[in-house]
Amino acid sequence: MYDHETREQAVALLRQGVTNRVVAERLNVPRGTIGWWRHEDRKRRGETFERPHGCPRCADHPLDHRTYAYLLGLYLGDGHIISKPKQHHLSIFCADDWPGLIQEAEDAMRKVMAMPKVKRRQKTGCVEVKSYTQHWTCMFPQHGKGKKHDRHIALEPWQQQIVDEHPWEFLRGLIHSDGCRITNWTTRMIGGECKRYEYPRYFFTNMSADILRLYTDTLDKVGVEWKPARQARRAENISVAKRSSVALMDKHIGPKY
Repeated sequence: MYDHETREQAVALLRQGVTNRVVAERLNVPRGTIGWWRHEDRKRRGETFERPHGCPRCADHPLDHRTYAYLLGLYLGDGHIISKPKQHHLSIFCADDWPGLIQEAEDAMRKVMAMPKVKRRQKTGCVEVKSYTQHWTCMFPQHGKGKKHDRHIALEPWQQQIVDEHPWEFLRGLIHSDGCRITNWTTRMIGGECKRYEYPRYFFTNMSADILRLYTDTLDKVGVEWKPARQARRAENISVAKRSSVALMDKHIGPKY
């Protein structure tokens, strides 16, 4: 339907790096046709097409270590990856009560891997922050079949190095996903008068013994004292209640927002 000269002109532009959309608009040819011409030209030259991805592990793209440490904590807490034939979906679930956390999760995905699309899906009581690319499993090799607490979870050496560089960002991600800061209270009799005392504390709850160990090992490295608050259910609750340790957590993490 199009003369040889138009096709050759389109192919020349494509080889120069002009996008399908721009070539289609410039030559008044449907984008689908331009895409087919590009495919045929690559096939004729024996060129293998690789979709752009921006993966820091597979290409020469810089990785923001601080942001990755935070996103790793989010993933280990309330995140998961769904694998499909042509791509992997990374999802982080954030409660509606914490709009700041929702925005921070979205920003973290974009900073770690800028090219994939990121969008939000409203669920009952929460927002799913979602991103699509084949390469999320490169960034999170802990992905596997089944739930995280039913399989072994261990960091790769390169991940552990990043956590060691930015332990507080990793802890922030874990607290923002499966943790909280609350205010406890108690009463004491002083001089015959019952007085109420309030004190803040942090909790982190997870069903994976491996993820709990990553959390407590990192707390040890930054000098935060903790203790387990065992419960009847399977999930383990780690408590930080000592005043100096809570002050450290407040300085670097703080409540959700």
